[in-house]
Amino acid sequence: MLKRLATMLWGKFESREELQKFGILALIFCGIIAIYWALRPMKDSIFNAIVGFEKWQPYAKTLSLFIIFPIIILYSKLVDMFPRHKVFYFLTGLYGAIALIMFFCFSDPSIGLANTVKSPYRILGWVWYIWVESFGSLMVALFWAIVTDITSPESAKRGFPLIALFGQIGNMVGPYFINAKKLGFGSSAPVVGIIAGMLFAIGLLFWIFMHVTPKSQLKGYHPEGEEEGSEPGFFEGLKLLVTQGYLLGLFVIITVYEVIVTVLDYHFKCSVVQAFPGSEIDQSAYLSSYATWTGLVSTLCVLFGINNIQRILGTRVSLLMLPVLVAGAVLLIKFNPQSLIIGFVVMVFSKAVNYALNQPTLKQLYIPTSKDTKYKAQAWIEMFGGRFSKFGGSVINGFRDPLVVSLGAIDGVARFLMFSSVISFGFVGVWLLVAIYVAGVYDKAIREKRIVC
Repeated sequence: MLKRLATMLWGKFESREELQKFGILALIFCGIIAIYWALRPMKDSIFNAIVGFEKWQPYAKTLSLFIIFPIIILYSKLVDMFPRHKVFYFLTGLYGAIALIMFFCFSDPSIGLANTVKSPYRILGWVWYIWVESFGSLMVALFWAIVTDITSPESAKRGFPLIALFGQIGNMVGPYFINAKKLGFGSSAPVVGIIAGMLFAIGLLFWIFMHVTPKSQLKGYHPEGEEEGSEPGFFEGLKLLVTQGYLLGLFVIITVYEVIVTVLDYHFKCSVVQAFPGSEIDQSAYLSSYATWTGLVSTLCVLFGINNIQRILGTRVSLLMLPVLVAGAVLLIKFNPQSLIIGFVVMVFSKAVNYALNQPTLKQLYIPTSKDTKYKAQAWIEMFGGRFSKFGGSVINGFRDPLVVSLGAIDGVARFLMFSSVISFGFVGVWLLVAIYVAGVYDKAIREKRIVC
């Protein structure tokens, strides 16, 4: 039944082994995304309960930019020294162990969530925020780097939407079921313990994948001109990024989207904190419902064939859809600044289309690239670029509090949204031009069966 559904939506799979490969990868990705989207609501609600959200969250975003730099260096060194699947085992084990430590810390009555005194000097809140931020960047980037390395362009058109579909299912299931209010807990601490167990299970499932998948299904795109066996230093990824226009284009696409959405997301979450003052569990529950609806809309997009836009109309059209949607989202927030419902709907659709259409398309853009690009430049683009863009968005967000203090809540927010909207529309214009360029380079490389860089 799964094969018939997949064939109807994305084309006929070449073999049962190919479908099995993408089926297991889809389950793994479902687990990663379920964990990440269960963590995201708690990331903000726990940080607010321990440190305070409105004033200190932009600083947490900025701090994550500096912390991610040594993490990228360590990650690049690991993929140089060890097989990629072993790096995956190591990272799932490491994140699982840290989650266990966090569980015990949050359960402690003096330093944990039972202590309701907010303070920027409570280091636990900062460590928690950066840990969740790094998980989303590192684990997703490594997963997709491995998948693009073992997949051909034609196979990706069939298999990547299946992975994306299961990712969106994880996006729904994770925040809907894995939250304190749904499970009947008095705080989010026990949920962090559950997530630790899930991380260990993800590592085990990937081990099973490597042992049951035929070697013929672990071969990727190897055009003429690709060099094998290069083991450059861990700054090679950064060198590739700054010297290759194609990679700079990918960096711009990811960065511009994240800058704009960071601003919209901050406004939305400030509205949530104001709507549920003093209740960590209610804030987490509301943000979990937002995450669930994002997954539901993303899943419906995939099931109704939004990925056929890329397959039928091409990469260019697929890449241009999201900036147009984001521009509309900026306008809606600008003219409805006090509406929590409008903010909810805007964020759901902005995130959903990104996950259902834009992300699978962006991952395919790494296929006609070398191994060093897939594992190292991609890490710099998606991890450092993601943090850099959140830093840029946080710089913009930093103007909100002074404006609110000097002009009042309503006028200050209105002035802030006017300022941020002008910047956002300038970024969207750049985004559109870069997307056209990147799509052209990708299509030409696939036609000529060569690597871009």
